[in-house]
Amino acid sequence: MIAIENISKIFKTKSGTVVGVDNVSLTIEKGEIYGIVGYSGAGKSTLIRCINVLERPTTGKVIIDGVDLLSLSDKALRQERQSIGMIFQGFYLVSSKTVFDNIAFALKAAGMEKRKRKERVLELLELVGLSDKVDHYPAQLSGGQKQRVSIARALANNPKVLLCDEATSALDPSTTKSILKLLKKINQELGITIVIITHEMEVVKEICDRCAVMQDGKVIEEGQSYDIFAEPTKPLTKQFIKSVLDFELPQKLVEACTGTLVQLQFRGNLASEAVVSDMLQKHKVSGNILHGKVEYIKETPLGIFIMELNGEQSEIDGAIRYLEDRIQQVEVIQ
Repeated sequence: MIAIENISKIFKTKSGTVVGVDNVSLTIEKGEIYGIVGYSGAGKSTLIRCINVLERPTTGKVIIDGVDLLSLSDKALRQERQSIGMIFQGFYLVSSKTVFDNIAFALKAAGMEKRKRKERVLELLELVGLSDKVDHYPAQLSGGQKQRVSIARALANNPKVLLCDEATSALDPSTTKSILKLLKKINQELGITIVIITHEMEVVKEICDRCAVMQDGKVIEEGQSYDIFAEPTKPLTKQFIKSVLDFELPQKLVEACTGTLVQLQFRGNLASEAVVSDMLQKHKVSGNILHGKVEYIKETPLGIFIMELNGEQSEIDGAIRYLEDRIQQVEVIQ
């Protein structure tokens, strides 16, 4: 659906050149929700602006649904952009226009006749849950409602792709969840491919099928979101994951432990199986769970537990071997 091939974007400044995106290649499948994660300055927003050629890449190709956008004339590119919706952190609504007119503007620009514009706007407002705000102005709306209007406007011309640049970073956690739920609904019901730029791993955890982690203009890690959470390989990715899955024990608690501390990771269905209970029955050890949590990465469970094992060393070793055979991911941390 989206093929980004060896994209680089170099900016020329008075003090020299700045590399915004450095030779990035990604493939995003039709109908998936794809996250691009990174801290401020990582190049992720520049990359997403290259996807719809709001920023023309210095090198590389951007191919969407078989069309190489960089090979198009200005007129053809403007036409092709109608199939690419985009929403931003700052909403960008016209304060002097009503909700209806903010959405209708995109349809008018595309040449849709007035009667059909009204039908389409009302249909979109129902989709985003704002049918009762049709005559309101942006100043009368909450942040979440403004973003819903932005989403409706981005969907006006039935795009194949929806690009979201930090679409939830200005919203509170509760509103963020509602917007993510709406994006998931749009993806499932309309089949629209969604690309989300974010610095929040919580967003990736909630709705992204796959994700890429960016640093200094490069993609340093990429894959299925579940695998990224379960087995991050790069220090930056581990730092991001830690912001969601924080399992550091207080030092006083660690010092008070007299047994062997182990960290266990349960993936998928194993998170709901009685592995620890079975281990305690088979080996003469006592177990004390010090920390534990089950997170759901796009509705698939990932459980991580830290426990203390006490008993004869031979029994502890046997218990650890049993756990390794059952769940594979066991780490002795003390």
